Amino acid sequence: MKLNIAVLPGDGIGSEVTSQAVKVLKAIASEFNHNFKFTNADVGAIAIDKYNNPLPEKTLDLCRSTDAILFGAIGHPKYDNDPSAKVRPEQGLLRLRKELGLFANIRPVQAYEALLDKSPLKKHIIKGTDISIYRELTGGIYFGEKQLSKDGNVASDLCEYSRKEIERIAHLAFKAAQMRKHKVTLIDKANVLETSRLWRKVVAEIAEDYKDVILDFLFVDNAAMQMILNPKQFDVILTENMFGDIISDEASVIGGSIGLLASASIGEKYAMFEPIHGSFPQATGKGIANPVASILSAAMLLEHFGLFSEAELIRLGVDKSLKLNISTPDINTKYDNVTTGKVGEFIEDFINNPSDTNMNFTNIHLGQSTII
Repeated sequence: MKLNIAVLPGDGIGSEVTSQAVKVLKAIASEFNHNFKFTNADVGAIAIDKYNNPLPEKTLDLCRSTDAILFGAIGHPKYDNDPSAKVRPEQGLLRLRKELGLFANIRPVQAYEALLDKSPLKKHIIKGTDISIYRELTGGIYFGEKQLSKDGNVASDLCEYSRKEIERIAHLAFKAAQMRKHKVTLIDKANVLETSRLWRKVVAEIAEDYKDVILDFLFVDNAAMQMILNPKQFDVILTENMFGDIISDEASVIGGSIGLLASASIGEKYAMFEPIHGSFPQATGKGIANPVASILSAAMLLEHFGLFSEAELIRLGVDKSLKLNISTPDINTKYDNVTTGKVGEFIEDFINNPSDTNMNFTNIHLGQSTII
């Protein structure tokens, strides 16, 4: 298969983790005789510095002309610490989602057997957790009208949803549940918010078309508690934009690190794949950023194009790296010199040598990445 992939590393650790994902995709292309072409472009704070625009038109044009987008991270302290800034890195990502119609964000959450001891939650609570979060991505309070009074003392953000926006992601969630454990949990705040009441009404109507799927409802505050108390109860979670943003970040503690969580943002024509973590500026250039989320996002990219065997090989490589403690410091306490690049190299080597069952870890430290 031939794929043109736009690579938007963004800010902070974005370039470090996306480079590992590209490395792994190149190994897949070599092993399976695919042709993947990668083209880089700027987005976020780095784009503001260069063009005074967090999403330059040439970046947007590139994304519209490619088959898929591999995204890194955006954000910089000089904007995070300045709430008065009119141009912000996050505006680039929000506009990209809107311009490309990326209305569905899909975030898998899994408790890896090798990392059960790394989570702050008890093993018996998280063991077996396997959740897929479907977050609406282009509506709600993040995109609603924003106002600030002339004296700067009163602010408002409008949360607005239409039936169409709810229907299109709800159908995706129910179809996903049919391929999993046949359960959808809608997370909302229908006891307070009118938008949530519309969500409940529309989703309940759509559920009638999926008789084999159980539909459950949870208020978002209760859902946040249940995610910690009993995450295994969830199969597919369906929710609106802001609630999904918060719940999926909370769910990251189940796996032991936010550096493990991948995501796909899907529209009718375009698709983007990215780790859910931020730009982590404190770690930039130190080689300690976990590239697994970006690498697993690359696996989701392959699945999007029906390359399931290729995606599974990446996941097997990730599993092997976790079992052997070939991980960055966020989840690895056994070895102190496994860098971002060495994790990528190991998974690259695994793809080239999937039948090998052991790692000459001494050579990894020497930078040779040799599997024996």
